[in-house]
Amino acid sequence: MTSLFSGYRLAGLTLPNRVVMAPMSRVRAAAGGLATPSMAAYYAQRASAGLIVSEGVQPSVIGQSNPGTPGLHTEEQVASWRPVTAAVHANGGRIFAQLMHGGRVSHPDTTGMQPVGPSAVPAVGDVFTPSGPQPAPMPRALDTAEVPEHAQSYARAAHRALDAGFDGVELHGANGYLISQFLSSNANLRTDRYGGPIANRIRFAVESVAATVDAVGGARTGIRLSPGGLFWGVEESETAELYPALLTELARLEVAYVHLEATVEEQALLTLRRAWPGALIINPTLPMGPKQTGRDDADHWLGLGADLISFGRAFIANPDLVERLRGGLPLAPVDEATYYQGGDAGYLTYPAYQYAA
Repeated sequence: MTSLFSGYRLAGLTLPNRVVMAPMSRVRAAAGGLATPSMAAYYAQRASAGLIVSEGVQPSVIGQSNPGTPGLHTEEQVASWRPVTAAVHANGGRIFAQLMHGGRVSHPDTTGMQPVGPSAVPAVGDVFTPSGPQPAPMPRALDTAEVPEHAQSYARAAHRALDAGFDGVELHGANGYLISQFLSSNANLRTDRYGGPIANRIRFAVESVAATVDAVGGARTGIRLSPGGLFWGVEESETAELYPALLTELARLEVAYVHLEATVEEQALLTLRRAWPGALIINPTLPMGPKQTGRDDADHWLGLGADLISFGRAFIANPDLVERLRGGLPLAPVDEATYYQGGDAGYLTYPAYQYAA
């Protein structure tokens, strides 16, 4: 069986192992969406991963979902990321930027703008704002002529990401954010070419990926998806037909990988594995669910045909996660109170495993 610690060739990159650090928002960016020296240290500590996927990075001002998150839509932001990518590379790592357009999952207090989405349907739940959680506001439905501009925002951010030293980008097509909203059957009530039948609902995702591939190449472009996920109130009709149709279009674009979350039952994920001819990253446990991904989950999915396995929360408290998994060492628990509080506590303060003398 494939080992979690065997090398893998991913679109021109040589990964020393099949462990991927999943994207996780930590809201430690400076004012103006700038990356910081602490962020450089955080990612460099985890550079033993075969691949790091960064926290969600907004491709535009209106694409920002949460306060305290970094961007890739200004030259100042590009410059701020260069020390981060340089630190990861100096420690022998590889890092993709996750490009995340929040769509309707945002707030005017965060961006100064009314959020946009495929339709005037608000997200379910409270969104984060500079003054604390507030009910998700009503988004403005995008006009048909506006939609391609938002697809292009991923491409522009991808170009800036490579300029900043990233090895590639991952489009966030999961978890109820903008691409996921277009895939949805209850957030997307459109009757134009971007809504209704499956071929229309996948159009924005395909156009966003195609624009990014045109900008930086398929070998530097991945996408994350959460089939059937219910994040922020999204629902999907025809999930079993929608995702194979989307994967068929993505295969034509020859993207580097598809990153699937375990948001549907295993058999459905196996069907998508068979439908997808390229590299597949699996996140085996539900994001923010009760269980963290462990070695057994990774081995199980490698045996089922996944190429790479992404680990989320385990990487927060275990910067040396690869070494701990390799040696069967215990994993340190994470302090959930420090997920988003800012500062270096609970960010840079988790040590590598301490062997007894």
